[in-house]
Amino acid sequence: MPPVLPAENENSPAVAQGPHPLVRGTPAYRRMSLGLLTAGFTTFSLLYGVQPLLPLFTTEFNLTAAEASLAVSFATGPMAVAILVAGIISDRVGRRPLMVASLFSAALLTIASAVLPGWHMLLAMRFLTGVALAGVPAIAMAYIAEEVDGPSIGAAMGLYIAGSAIGGMAGRLGVSVLTQLFGWRLGLGGIGVTALLAAILFWRAVPHSRGFVPRRHDLRSLGAGALRIFTDAALPLLYAEAFLLMGIFVTVYNYVGFRLLAPPYSLSHAAVGAIFLLYIVGSFSSAWVGALAGRLGRRKTFWAPIVALIIGIALTAAGPLAVIILGIGVVTAGFFGAHSVASSWVSRRARADRGQASSFYLLFYYLGSSILGSVGGVAWSHDKWPGVAVFSAVLGVAALGIAVRLIGVKPLADPVEPARHPVPAG
Repeated sequence: MPPVLPAENENSPAVAQGPHPLVRGTPAYRRMSLGLLTAGFTTFSLLYGVQPLLPLFTTEFNLTAAEASLAVSFATGPMAVAILVAGIISDRVGRRPLMVASLFSAALLTIASAVLPGWHMLLAMRFLTGVALAGVPAIAMAYIAEEVDGPSIGAAMGLYIAGSAIGGMAGRLGVSVLTQLFGWRLGLGGIGVTALLAAILFWRAVPHSRGFVPRRHDLRSLGAGALRIFTDAALPLLYAEAFLLMGIFVTVYNYVGFRLLAPPYSLSHAAVGAIFLLYIVGSFSSAWVGALAGRLGRRKTFWAPIVALIIGIALTAAGPLAVIILGIGVVTAGFFGAHSVASSWVSRRARADRGQASSFYLLFYYLGSSILGSVGGVAWSHDKWPGVAVFSAVLGVAALGIAVRLIGVKPLADPVEPARHPVPAG
């Protein structure tokens, strides 16, 4: 019988179940931190590196903005569904081996997408890349929960999300600069090669699991876990938040390039790519908001970054370029701050079902990217940026309403734990 996790507490994250959890400041923890940064970096750079290329796709392949957005949606949609399967497989074969295989496969598929001809072949490679990348996000969260001691888990989760922010920034910026100099195929291929090197670094750096216990699933156990998850008072609301918030974030970044490449701004591709440097704001906000939520409580802080996100959307509707860029920065900070709180809340609240619960969180997270990101293209076609801003603001108000509802959700009660099965220290 596995040890029973302690109650969900406003100020404490999940407690690692391993016999020797990784503690902040140790060499093993530093290696793990480097690996998590690398995994987050690679996942987001491969997943969204094509985003600044969407205006080019409309010209080269004679597409609408909504059709061009499929280059993003064809990766995020399949990834959302494949995450559920990847979580189940990782419960049997282990977290680390599947993450390594996923990173290598996705890097090679991205390199292939840069050299194969035609729009439909590009979409096929993007589809397979999304499936391959499914082996990282939910598994990384489960790996952290199993391997890191309680007081260190919040910082570890923040590092992974920070790596995601840096990867999203570097991938988009790198593709934009390389595209400006050499064309989009060499730009996309360069990101693929970089991801391959990052996969090698991850493979060499990340410690082997010590807290992982293989788990077999059948339809009954999966059904029972899903029932516990979706009858919980908080988890379905957090899934709705993931869908809405990611939809807003991807919509803003999908179509801001169309706006800034056109008059009156007429920026170059490299200049538009430089806007993705604002992702570094997400690195800081995810760590800062996550730490603040650890001190003050998730329920008391979760609404604040969502309010910031809505304010950022309003700023992007202004005319001056400097205000638009400020608005995108505020949107980025609000999104990553909210995501940091929500993802750690899911891992904490799900207890023994954390792997399955994290998979469901990311299912809705990436479905938001895929579905709402493409619907945002319809808003762009209908009314350009004002349509995108109104669409995003409506989603933001809905997300804020859910966050207010979460304030009233009670923490889980303390389980009674037999003395012969003590909770590991920390």
